[in-house]
Amino acid sequence: MKKVKTLTLTSLMLMSSTVFAATEVTSYKSPYCGCCTEWEEHMKDNGYDVNTEKHEDMAAIKEKLGVDPHLASCHTAVIDGYVFEGHIPASDIKNFLADPRDFKGLAVPGMPMGSPGMEYGDQKDKYQVVAFKENGKLALFNTHN
Repeated sequence: MKKVKTLTLTSLMLMSSTVFAATEVTSYKSPYCGCCTEWEEHMKDNGYDVNTEKHEDMAAIKEKLGVDPHLASCHTAVIDGYVFEGHIPASDIKNFLADPRDFKGLAVPGMPMGSPGMEYGDQKDKYQVVAFKENGKLALFNTHN
């Protein structure tokens, strides 16, 4: 009997962590952008469900979601109310969602080679993932390559 209770408790713990894990992504992108599609595939490969919304005016989407122009990239995503701008690795998004503190989201400004969706041969730029707040304050979240 005790073994059954332990298994049930373990099962409940696993189920609750799965239920509360944010896996649904709304990705906003231009209908003409191929690297955005590649980033969405990267997210899918890492267990996220991606819903794509194509827009001609991405600047309006970024403004509505509070993405400062100096953080801009080609696509913007929303997960569980947080904003993710650009070619952010899924592992950084997962780590952020585990402890977002008082940040609004993450950004990889520009389109650095070697970031998810921007793979091209052996070319890899060093790039930073930046956490940002509503008030515009930034913090370095991670560095890659």
